[in-house]
Amino acid sequence: MSDNTLTAAPCAAAPPSASAAAHAQSGWALVVLLIGAILPPVDYFIVNLAMPSIHDGLAATASQLQLVVSAYACANAVAQITGGRLGDLYGRKRMFMIGMAGFVLASTLCGLATDGTVLVFGRILQGLFAAVLAPQVLATIRSVYAPHEQVRVMGLYGFVFGVAAVIGQLGGGALISLHPFGLGWRAIFLVNLPIGVLALLGSWRFIPESRPPRGARIDIPGTLLLSLFLLMLVYPLTRGREQGWPVWMLFCLAASAPVLGLLLHVELRTLAAGKDPLLDVRLLRNPVVALGLALAFLFYLMSAFFLSYGIYLQGGLHWSPLASGFAILPFGVGFLSSPLVMPRLVARFGGYRVLTLGYVLIALGLATAATLAGPVAPGAGFYAGLAAMGIGQGLVLPSVVRIVLAEVEPARAGVASGMVTAMLQIGAAVGAATLGGLFFARLGEHPAALDYAAGFKVSMFALVTILSVCVLLSMALGPLHRRLHAHD
Repeated sequence: MSDNTLTAAPCAAAPPSASAAAHAQSGWALVVLLIGAILPPVDYFIVNLAMPSIHDGLAATASQLQLVVSAYACANAVAQITGGRLGDLYGRKRMFMIGMAGFVLASTLCGLATDGTVLVFGRILQGLFAAVLAPQVLATIRSVYAPHEQVRVMGLYGFVFGVAAVIGQLGGGALISLHPFGLGWRAIFLVNLPIGVLALLGSWRFIPESRPPRGARIDIPGTLLLSLFLLMLVYPLTRGREQGWPVWMLFCLAASAPVLGLLLHVELRTLAAGKDPLLDVRLLRNPVVALGLALAFLFYLMSAFFLSYGIYLQGGLHWSPLASGFAILPFGVGFLSSPLVMPRLVARFGGYRVLTLGYVLIALGLATAATLAGPVAPGAGFYAGLAAMGIGQGLVLPSVVRIVLAEVEPARAGVASGMVTAMLQIGAAVGAATLGGLFFARLGEHPAALDYAAGFKVSMFALVTILSVCVLLSMALGPLHRRLHAHD
């Protein structure tokens, strides 16, 4: 692998051509990193609209269809922290390329699947390799780009998540409707092949390797215990509702707490022995990191909105999947636009206030949409609420990630990135299980249009309450940071 760098020599020593070349390489490296950031969330969103076609094409069972979504999310959440730590230990460029190559191969397996079992297996592999790929993006940004550049770069990172939401909803419907090359639903997976190959070539050419000190090794006991804990937590939360919460799943949830205690005990002993643990609990001693991770978890309870919104539109209002995809556009436009203006907002108001502003906009927008939701097609005020939510989400996502990573030295950026993304994934699973459970409980067995609207209102106002708590918690981050670094 090449030893590319994103920094040029000082201006006094570097000729203009060298500075221009370094700037161009930096730009192309960012493009490749953002491709690595966008592929995993797109593949989470894009599958939802393809479910009927997958059912018809593979004669997949209802359980297999549920696993197509939940197995990807579960595998991705379980392996995030390990994936980030692998980058810290063995090089982020190397692990980015391994993650991208594996993701492309797993996508190809999904696209060529001959039955539901093969498709589910391919989705598990996709989730695992996405967990290797995604943390390297954030860790590389933290390690390579200067602090004054990170606000702009993280704004672009948030922008691509807005693109992912739009592409996932509209692109999936378009690919299935257009039926390119007669592929049907398979196109949503096989489209990753040319994109991934180009990203692999670009990463080899443009992304710099950030190599750690030699001698560190992966913490096997920590890896096994962390994976077991996350599996026991996330799998029941992801699959419990569909399976009626069997006793063994409730047991897994209860037993995950002592497994977490054992994990922390083992990691503390590893630290005391002078070794390098997988889960660096020292990071949690920083109150900004700890509170930032809590805010990331609470933020992604937003998954309940995406779950209930689509069902409200299709079940309550009887909209088609494509029409439901278009109905997310106001949210997507807001999500796309706000990260692009975030650098100006941060420069004027500060990053912590921008984070609070984002939570305020999400809460107000969601309260507006929930208030105006009814058994008939929503009006302009409803969509204005969605747009405000999108703007807020586009501010919160890059802000909370950047605030956490800014507190961590570059050598540990990989595991910190994995911790942030794992908390987002766990929050998504908890949101779907709890707030989504409120929505389904209100529907009952034979719901009418009024029941869908009422279920949407109940679950979304519960989410508004949680977001209001996030507003208060985010306001504490700035003072915490100033106290922590008062003598720096």
